[in-house]
Amino acid sequence: MTPNKKILITGATSGIGLALASRLHALGHGVIITGRRKALLDAATKAHPGMIGLQNDISDPAAIAALAVTLAKDHPDLSMVLHNAGIMKPERLGADATGLSISEETITTNLLGPIRLTHALMPLLLAQPKAAIVTVSSGLAFVPLAATPTYSATKAAIHSWTQALRWQLRDTGISVHELAPPAVQTDLMPGHATSPHAMPLGDFIDEVMAMLTADPVPEEILVERVGFLRRAEAEDRHAQTFQSLNANYRSLD
Repeated sequence: MTPNKKILITGATSGIGLALASRLHALGHGVIITGRRKALLDAATKAHPGMIGLQNDISDPAAIAALAVTLAKDHPDLSMVLHNAGIMKPERLGADATGLSISEETITTNLLGPIRLTHALMPLLLAQPKAAIVTVSSGLAFVPLAATPTYSATKAAIHSWTQALRWQLRDTGISVHELAPPAVQTDLMPGHATSPHAMPLGDFIDEVMAMLTADPVPEEILVERVGFLRRAEAEDRHAQTFQSLNANYRSLD
């Protein structure tokens, strides 16, 4: 990554987003973070003088369009977007089903949000000598968690969409990368922050930053721990891995 980039990170008021924003800000990059809750944005920017916070709801098409207008006007040098905003909620299908609204909200936030924002920012990114798009999928894009079927599906879709986008933009100045985390100790789901089965956030960020600051940045930003899921199909153990993953997650049974 070249120095002094202007970087937009969505959903960066906590967890992975805020941790990456803090590290990139410390390296001297101009960092803009978004989130729905103004109090959290204000706390983050107060703790990191010079960081910019813009309130935005990635599930709202009008808010995305307005954000793109603001960025083009106030930050015409924006050269990187990191699509971090996302939600992860358990669902039940069958006789004791949870509401369809969870599925629809997950698709709107995790899949339509990055797609809409990328479309809105494309003219701005194409205007830069070099730019980058970083999507955030998940190890669950490759081996789904049955307790979160729509979340897993949206991350598989993001993986596929990222590959296609990378190919379409291959002759432009925009590089396209995919960050696929394993389970990380954040508040994405209840219990994750203290789960012994999740990777400590600091360790995860250390590995990711080593790849983000490499030259070149890899197309897939994969910490060692996620390889078990990423390579499951290639190593002909997908069914075994699926069984093992889901046997260890029984909270909805």
